[in-house]
Amino acid sequence: MSTIHVENLSKTFKLKKSGKGLSGAIKSFFSPEWKDVHALQGISFDIEKGERVAFIGPNGAGKSTTIKLLSGILNPSAGQVSVNGYVPWQEREKLSYEIGTVFGQRSQLWYHLPAQDTFDLLACAYEIKPDVYRARLKHLVETFEIGPLLEKPVRQLSLGQRMRCEIVASFLHAPSTLFLDEPTVGLDVSAKAMIRDLVYDSSKQNGTTVLLTSHDTGDIEKVCDRVIIIDEGQIIIDHSIDKLRSDYIRQKIVTFQTKEEEIQISLKGVTEIEKKPHKSSFSIDVSKQSVEALIQHAMDQSSLRDITVEDPPMEEIIKTIYKDHKVSA
Repeated sequence: MSTIHVENLSKTFKLKKSGKGLSGAIKSFFSPEWKDVHALQGISFDIEKGERVAFIGPNGAGKSTTIKLLSGILNPSAGQVSVNGYVPWQEREKLSYEIGTVFGQRSQLWYHLPAQDTFDLLACAYEIKPDVYRARLKHLVETFEIGPLLEKPVRQLSLGQRMRCEIVASFLHAPSTLFLDEPTVGLDVSAKAMIRDLVYDSSKQNGTTVLLTSHDTGDIEKVCDRVIIIDEGQIIIDHSIDKLRSDYIRQKIVTFQTKEEEIQISLKGVTEIEKKPHKSSFSIDVSKQSVEALIQHAMDQSSLRDITVEDPPMEEIIKTIYKDHKVSA
């Protein structure tokens, strides 16, 4: 049985139409008209234990709505969901012992109290045995390097420090499933790298299932093995990252280090993207030109010291998918 099973899940919100001008506002107040907004339209997917899945799409695509439905915050309009064997909106209390949630723009820490106080409160809420709690917290504090932060009021922490504490709070009860909604938003490069590594390592070591929403392709590449892309409430892509690369990579980045100070390449489908003394990089459209032909062309006019061939960054692949499926990022 899948850890997360979603079948024909739909969610429709009713929004009140706004009237124009004062008369329209008065009319809307006394005789409101409503319109249906379809946030999700019959999506289906399964996630197995230990999988790390990126759930991505443009703003308003339905990502956060899905997370809220899976965690029991919202009720669906139609469809079936099972998370760790529970129906989230019917068995939310039981499910809460099985899942952890991190919302990048919402905090579960008490703003004016030290993080340690929130951890102690959560240990009581989740009925963690004192000896188990102490050992687990010690391990998490060392892993996430938050020892010096424990006694500081949360309001005095930087965003990166707070997010590390947020993740520790979510791991305290040893959840088997973790929902991360934009966990690295607003963080600097080093803080992002630390959180990505810690989430990935925890999943690998403990078999934690991870569902991650993010606009940051670095999160996707460093944490996840699979990508589900959603737009306008419908799933348009569900592939492993490797398959996503193989299906959508139309370009390669080829870099030459040469004995000569510069080389000139004039081939169809090849564009120079960087030029430095003794080093040149080219983007090649593999549907128009082969990498082998480019390398041979370079060898014919120069003495090559080194060659590297790379895939484009994941960000470019995602942009290609959005373009092909007419998704507005």
